Amino acid sequence: MDEVLARIPHMLAARYSLLYALSPEEERVERGIERMCAQNGLAYYRWRHTTGIRGADLADAEATRDPAAALERIASIEGPALFVFEDLHTSIGDISVTRRLRDLEPELGARRQAILVLSSTLVIPAELEKDFAVLDVPLPTRKEVARVLAVLLQSQKIDLKADLFEAFVTASLGLTEKEIKRAYARVLVDGKRFGAPDLALLIDEKARLLRRSRFLEFIRPEVGAGDIGGLGNLKDWLRQRQAGFSDRARAFGLPEPKGLFLLGVQGCGKSLSAKAVADLWRVPLLRLDVAALFTGRAEEGLRDTIRIAESIAPAVLWIDEIEKAFLQDQGGGRVFGAFLTWMQEKTKPVFVVATANEVRALPPELLRKGRFDEIFFVDLPNIHERLEILDIHVRRRGREPDQFDLLHIAEETEKFSGAELEQLIIAAMFMAFSAERELRQDDLVRVARDSVPLAVTMDDRLKELREWARPRARPASVDTRRISFFADWEAT
Repeated sequence: MDEVLARIPHMLAARYSLLYALSPEEERVERGIERMCAQNGLAYYRWRHTTGIRGADLADAEATRDPAAALERIASIEGPALFVFEDLHTSIGDISVTRRLRDLEPELGARRQAILVLSSTLVIPAELEKDFAVLDVPLPTRKEVARVLAVLLQSQKIDLKADLFEAFVTASLGLTEKEIKRAYARVLVDGKRFGAPDLALLIDEKARLLRRSRFLEFIRPEVGAGDIGGLGNLKDWLRQRQAGFSDRARAFGLPEPKGLFLLGVQGCGKSLSAKAVADLWRVPLLRLDVAALFTGRAEEGLRDTIRIAESIAPAVLWIDEIEKAFLQDQGGGRVFGAFLTWMQEKTKPVFVVATANEVRALPPELLRKGRFDEIFFVDLPNIHERLEILDIHVRRRGREPDQFDLLHIAEETEKFSGAELEQLIIAAMFMAFSAERELRQDDLVRVARDSVPLAVTMDDRLKELREWARPRARPASVDTRRISFFADWEAT
């Protein structure tokens, strides 16, 4: 914020006399403006509809509640000054206000004065569009959030480890100063001491901001990396970038992670991986509804989507089946082209996780270097991964894996996807439940042998997908054949 406000004295010197500051934080911006005016020898005046103009040398504030009267009054004030109008956006379209602003504009510039409209919404009449300079005041920076948290911790005599302190600062980015203080107060009211579980309160605050979006859905990631079987290469890649949004990473010379493209077979963990990223990195997960975005006023919807996603950053933006967006873009590719440009040039920490099942619908510009940090191919699980997936789902449903020969089931389920393995467990449990007995090994075997995995009926398409991905994508799974080879070699 200070960098934006520091531009105001230079703008006054250059005779910019009508300014518009966009921010939902009146109190925070007021403090910054007052401080900036004191440092630069500018008289500071504030107008509100409820109080009129208030300033050091004004005694008739009550008489200036009407905006037109307030504008008339400041015409008689001499010397460098900044007049902050906080409610003017509600009446700026009135002809008496618009006309007076146009008349005042050259006079204010000559006196090194300016009117600054402070509002969370941009309302500028067409007649004044060329006269106003718009300042977009950012939400609290990492440095500002760290200062707020440090002051609170000191007052409460709480000693927080450096990594947890940084995690709270990162989770607080994208909230207003007031929202941050409220979330911290909730932690204290609950009698907690800023432990790792308390980070969820900050995620809840960010989730509340998404209720006004038609295209973004807040997803609570109920799974972590440990709930996903296999995909060892992908998990290692994610863990290496777990602190990618931190100050330590910037100081080390690293850029912020941009995004991840997951291409592969249906039901093999692409969507679960998107959820695992948010859980592992402790940031909100937003799902973009592609169908809703590309229906109706897509360009306006895209701008709103980007603005909201960036306002609560750092965050993970999940775009499921991204290839459908190209098929639905009725603007000749213009809308999705703008989205790709944002992905290439974005400066806010919004990590994009895109998934796709159909490679033939993907244009080459989507996979160009710079859009995503890495492209992973998620294939059908190998026998080791199938064993791990079966183990996870058996445990999730209250059974001990040691009670079953899961290796035998893993051998019986070649070409099964992770989702199909989960359904195998569920189907076998229904079989046991209907017979009013406990789940048995033969239930699992029977369901495995009776099931026909999707990969069998779509074998040609799967081969085509693998051929396309081999030179273009990194395998998400560890090559267990190499591991087995070296294990056997060492044993000889």
